[in-house]
Amino acid sequence: MKQYIADGMLLVTAIVWGSGFVITAIALEYLSAYQVMAGRFLLAAIILTILFGYRLKKASKSVIWKGILLGTILYIAFALQTVGLQYTTPSKNAFLTAVNVIVVPLIAYAVYKRRIDGYEIIGSMMALVGIGFLSLQGSLTMNVGDALSLACAVAFAFDIFCTNLFVQKEDAIALTIIQFITASVLGILVVVGQGDIPTALEKEAIYSIVYLAIFSTTLAYLFQNVANQYTSATKAAIILSTESFFGMVLSVIFLHEVLTSRMVIGAVLILLAIFIAEIKPAHPKKRMMNSPR
Repeated sequence: MKQYIADGMLLVTAIVWGSGFVITAIALEYLSAYQVMAGRFLLAAIILTILFGYRLKKASKSVIWKGILLGTILYIAFALQTVGLQYTTPSKNAFLTAVNVIVVPLIAYAVYKRRIDGYEIIGSMMALVGIGFLSLQGSLTMNVGDALSLACAVAFAFDIFCTNLFVQKEDAIALTIIQFITASVLGILVVVGQGDIPTALEKEAIYSIVYLAIFSTTLAYLFQNVANQYTSATKAAIILSTESFFGMVLSVIFLHEVLTSRMVIGAVLILLAIFIAEIKPAHPKKRMMNSPR
């Protein structure tokens, strides 16, 4: 039952993250990418500290350094994604971010020497073709926003893998609090360093930051980190990758984004790659190898 609840929490996280592409696109009309990140992480850290700050009293050195590492990875991933969103569309940003599901098995191989099977190889090749359809322009060059989105996929893959590894032995909520505090400190330092502290905020910017902080950050990452205690990194990556689908649908509905035939083909190929690489024919040995635990 815990596993089913965990899967449900991850699906809710994917839906919320899908909506986050739309809300972030709106926020970027009023704020810089770094202001958006500083705002969402600072508010999220304050909320979690108020609700669960008592858990930090028993936090060990292990929890602290692991939380700091997760927070640093998280900030880098969101910096790449949010800045990338300034130069590409929410749908393309969402689907390119979803490529992290292909990267997770590669990390598992590097750490645990788990072999990469034929399904993952086929999936990776199909994902590359899909990325080409989705991102490459007529001159076979890639938009800088698409390149940053791909880089963020690698960073998110490390975030998913490390989170799954750390929560097996540590308090997931304490880890999340330290993770957000670290990300917020990094965000504030970057904004202050750029001399880009906002002096006034439009109400649309405030609403966007509040939504991103409460739902896309606090609730989503709390769900993800807790759910990772009851599932494998690979399975978590599969479920979370559906955020790309929700991001595309919500972008079309609320932002009236126009999808070209090439973008649709690329998106479909990436989705197929994810399912081919990760949802394999059931076999006990493969199930064991799929789990990094």
